[in-house]
Amino acid sequence: MSAHTARHRPSGLAFALASALAFGGSGVFARPLLDAGMDPLHVTWLRVAGAALILLPVALRHWRVAQRRPLLVLAYGVFPMAGVQALYFAAVARIPVGIALLLEFLGPVLVLLWVRVVRRNRVSPAAVVGVVLAVAGLGLLLEIWAGMRLDAIGVGLALGAAAAQAAFFLLGDAMGEDTDPLAVIAFGALIATVLLGALAQPWTLPWGLLADPVPLGTLTLPGWALVLWLGLVCTAIAYFAGVSAIRRLSPQVAGGVAYLEVVTAIVLAWVLLGEALTPVQVVGAVVIVTGAFIAQTAVPSSPAPGNEASPAAPDQDRALDQH
Repeated sequence: MSAHTARHRPSGLAFALASALAFGGSGVFARPLLDAGMDPLHVTWLRVAGAALILLPVALRHWRVAQRRPLLVLAYGVFPMAGVQALYFAAVARIPVGIALLLEFLGPVLVLLWVRVVRRNRVSPAAVVGVVLAVAGLGLLLEIWAGMRLDAIGVGLALGAAAAQAAFFLLGDAMGEDTDPLAVIAFGALIATVLLGALAQPWTLPWGLLADPVPLGTLTLPGWALVLWLGLVCTAIAYFAGVSAIRRLSPQVAGGVAYLEVVTAIVLAWVLLGEALTPVQVVGAVVIVTGAFIAQTAVPSSPAPGNEASPAAPDQDRALDQH
């Protein structure tokens, strides 16, 4: 781990919780725009394009990052930023939202498989138990048995979103100390804006809605304020905090903790939008939090000084460094 941030549980957890809170709020702040009649793909494009515009100065300042690590920048834009969104929306057009979300959040499971099979590193039992509990809790939280139906193409698209989500954790771990993660996110947002623009066709977007007041719980905000929040907090800050968590916890542990994003989304929807939780969903949320707690115990509370190859952090091989 010579060229990477040392594993450090306290700061990693702080970043992971910040990322979960930021990512989890995306649905709540997008809901008023959707209820006003805006297409989901339009909202997604505005979110990514807003982040790209906010981070443009970062990209201009660190333009050499794209020159030095073009494959990493391209992969980040294609998979974590554009791929997850496009594949998920394509999946929900064919299968229920709950099932699509559950399949998408198999990403951390794919991370565990990658670390064990491809990198041939030992995977901590705590990380495995944490992810398994989180997946089970997610199933309860989403109550996926309601409206259960399968479509082979829809399932395939959702699994593609899971692979793209796994790339978020693995690529985040591949960024060395010589690479500014915010610069990679900035270029990724620019690439995703172009790719998603081909699908969303922003010239058909009802731009007038951005000037109209829309309700957010008891508040009334202009549409552009929600888009600003989505771009700045739910994308730019969320991705940066997520990458910072991955570098300090490891991809597999960060993947287990990332399930808190779904809990955050449900709780925010309850607090801000009045969407009540059922008893089964409460149990699911508790199981997810338990899984996240168990997963994070796989990381030592502080790095072992002068020993970066210690057994407590077995995943030091960086198979993606060449990207």
